[in-house]
Amino acid sequence: GKRVLITGAGGSIGSELARICADHAPSLIILMDRSDNALFEIDRQLCAVHPEVNRRVVLHDVVDSPRTLERMEELAPDIVFHAAAHKHVPLMEENFEDAISNNVVGTRIVVDAALESGTRRFVAISTDKAVAPSSVMGASKRMASMLVWDAARRSGRPFVVVRFGNVLGSRGSVVPFFERQIERGGPVTITHPEMKRFFMTISEAVHLVLEAGGMGQTGELFVLNMGESVRLMDLAEDLIQLSGFTTDQIPIITTGIRPGEKLEEA
Repeated sequence: GKRVLITGAGGSIGSELARICADHAPSLIILMDRSDNALFEIDRQLCAVHPEVNRRVVLHDVVDSPRTLERMEELAPDIVFHAAAHKHVPLMEENFEDAISNNVVGTRIVVDAALESGTRRFVAISTDKAVAPSSVMGASKRMASMLVWDAARRSGRPFVVVRFGNVLGSRGSVVPFFERQIERGGPVTITHPEMKRFFMTISEAVHLVLEAGGMGQTGELFVLNMGESVRLMDLAEDLIQLSGFTTDQIPIITTGIRPGEKLEEA
């Protein structure tokens, strides 16, 4: 029965949030993204599965401050899931101004608009790369989290942050990347033989986001227990074996750590 706004609704996390929210009878789902193709795709999916759910499809870049406030006041969401972000570490090292503009300024604009328009609950999606950040992307997401916490402190509203690791199957994630390399006959490339990452499924990530939205009080940080980190070398070897090959047939080569990357996330 709530009015739910999802920024970045065309992305891996945003679109799964939209699908699950649609299962729970919202009065309105507002899909917001600056990619028309991504918006079109998730809107068609929801229309096919839940034609009874009211939807608004909003082609919009959250960095546009006056228009964001105008849209938020017009749509008056009860709940905002802020999933819009730039996430690729090496790319953001080369385009740091865009990382700051989208991840930091964009978050500030959405948070301020949410406060102005009376949003009751706000959930921002962050990353484990925001812990002691070594990259522009990680630093930008840490700054974004601090903006959400400050808004919670000032308003007393349940504005919270959810932090998790690499999401399996999301756009640009390492597993589909390895699979494409294997399909081409190799080699599989990793940056360093001791590189480790935490992994979770899209479903796990989204359920954490939804639980945080319900449990949050004022400015909490929610982190999923993702178990042990996984060595990317082991992951590559397993995927090669599961595809019916050996590392003699599909070799693994190292390319060196890219700018901003750590061997292991906290």
